[in-house]
Amino acid sequence: MPRVFTHTFSVPEDAIDELGHVSNLKYLAWMQDIAIRHSSAQGWPVERYLENGAVWVVRSHFITYLRPAFAGQTITLQTWVAEFKQRSSSRRYLVRRESDDRVLVEAETVWVYVDRRNGRPRRIPDELRAAFEVVPEES
Repeated sequence: MPRVFTHTFSVPEDAIDELGHVSNLKYLAWMQDIAIRHSSAQGWPVERYLENGAVWVVRSHFITYLRPAFAGQTITLQTWVAEFKQRSSSRRYLVRRESDDRVLVEAETVWVYVDRRNGRPRRIPDELRAAFEVVPEES
């Protein structure tokens, strides 16, 4: 089971904002995309959540933008589960530029596991927890 899930790609032109660098909103979209990819790779695609009647929803995002990225640059997104609580989980992210391995963005999202019928938080099943190795914060 991989501790950290990685996805590398070239920044597309449509990710660029009026300031000439990657839009802050694109980073949010990429974070959601890599979380879904990671979950799918661990045997939990969106369809499985829907079958179980519960989905993840965002409670909060914490993002630190350190350096810009530009069209055509190759970047690597990394994500991992940092913590599980009864009904929520913290997921961390790093975005690095491949050419110099510089960190461009550091982020964390708190996800809440929610019942689709009533919108209330639901206990995270043991089988879901077992699919992800928690990577605790380094001390």
